[in-house]
Amino acid sequence: MNILFFLTPKCDVAFVEENDTLRNALEKMEYHRYSAIPVLSRDGRFVGTLTEGDLLFEIKNQLQLDLREAERVRVKDIAMKNHYDPVDVSSSMEGLVKLALTQNFVPVVDDLEHFIGIVRRRELMNYLYQHQSFSEPEEPARILRQRTQISALYSDRRSTRRYAVAD
Repeated sequence: MNILFFLTPKCDVAFVEENDTLRNALEKMEYHRYSAIPVLSRDGRFVGTLTEGDLLFEIKNQLQLDLREAERVRVKDIAMKNHYDPVDVSSSMEGLVKLALTQNFVPVVDDLEHFIGIVRRRELMNYLYQHQSFSEPEEPARILRQRTQISALYSDRRSTRRYAVAD
């Protein structure tokens, strides 16, 4: 399977450019209800991922919670704590799934490192769920039956212990 099967193209993904302001980033993330958003350079290269936490720490630590100052801060000047690793269009599905385990989305870049879209973890999970058989293997079912039979034997047992009292 090719990772492009899961790709949400750049034209359908909200992103910010590194020269956008902190306020632009906040408003775009709020509008799209994103908790993380890709950051691109002016020429379209993937720079990193900006998260809500990155923005909150920047506002708290640098702006003393003054949103008017957010107009002066550029996205490129905000420290991004969580780096979302991108995959190349020719990457394997194993590499994609490995990254998706720890990232909400996986950025996809071409051979020149230009951002071409994202793969959402939700899309991968839906695909795997639809193509996975969830019937129980025969061996665990057999073990469960044996345990049930053994516990039934013990639940029917009634015994009394007699203890000798020492003088």
